[in-house]
Amino acid sequence: MAGQVSSVRSEEFYRTLVENAAEGMLTINTDSEIVYANPAIEDILGYAPEELVGSPKMKIIPERLQPVHAAALDSYVETGERNIDWDGVELPALHKDGHEVPTLISLREHEHDGEQYFTGIIRDITERKHHEEQLHDQKSRLTEFSDILTHDIRNPLSVARGYTELAQENHDIPELEQVADSLERIDSLIEDVAALTKEGQVIGETETVDVEACATEAWRNVRTGTAELDIRTDLGEIEADESRLHGVFENLFRNAIEHAGGEVTIHVGRLSADRGLYVEDTGPGIPEAIQDDIFEYGYSTEKDGTGYGLSIVRQIVNGHGWEISVTKSDAGGARFEITGIEFI
Repeated sequence: MAGQVSSVRSEEFYRTLVENAAEGMLTINTDSEIVYANPAIEDILGYAPEELVGSPKMKIIPERLQPVHAAALDSYVETGERNIDWDGVELPALHKDGHEVPTLISLREHEHDGEQYFTGIIRDITERKHHEEQLHDQKSRLTEFSDILTHDIRNPLSVARGYTELAQENHDIPELEQVADSLERIDSLIEDVAALTKEGQVIGETETVDVEACATEAWRNVRTGTAELDIRTDLGEIEADESRLHGVFENLFRNAIEHAGGEVTIHVGRLSADRGLYVEDTGPGIPEAIQDDIFEYGYSTEKDGTGYGLSIVRQIVNGHGWEISVTKSDAGGARFEITGIEFI
């Protein structure tokens, strides 16, 4: 008797959990008939549970998708082979008022009294889809902005730099140096913003890359002044998008020179146990209090810094499936460690 009471209480307990769940729940039988719906379904699809129970599942399926749903259920019942991801698949559901609701559905199969049933846990993802659309629109606008920067602004900028250089050759006017520096600053800003939109895209085709050759070439493309590059170890080869990896080294080198000054020495080497790569310098280092902030867009400790360089580095690194962190070098300077790299 006590066991029966315990069983009844257990059933009541679990039913209470299901009835009060935030996610919608629908259970169908092998004939695609709805045999259970919890109250949360009404918040998602507008139907009270009693309006659905006893109805075919097709009541909440958009008409264009009904043949696909029917065929999928029949196929599974017959073969036992799943043709969708039961742990979470995005599917539109039909609201009572006729509009479609984007949902994420997780499926489970179970038996009761010898009968086979399927329960779907349904989550409304309207807000997430709306957010994804906003991000897509923002990315499109950002790409358009990049095109304006690289073409419509850069052309007159090149003309201004040319006339400034000509004026410097013919006239000894100290202020022209400040003009040249300002134009260089504008050009650097354009380069960083354009790169930010480019690197925001997925990593392109990868290939075997000689890391030392890539780092050395990147060094030649940076205004290094009297700074020195020291390749400490055999950097080996890795699988990477060479163009993107080139950008990682360029931005790390430029960051070190801008913050540590022209006399800095930059070391590049492999981490112990082949865990990855490091780029460190002999400069003043990065205070621990801001080490978590330096990879954020627009964050810069320099008055004239764009704050984009290190955010671009993180995008490229993460795009490869690697991770980057910053700490202090043995000389007290900044040390960037890129882990998760597999050497060939």
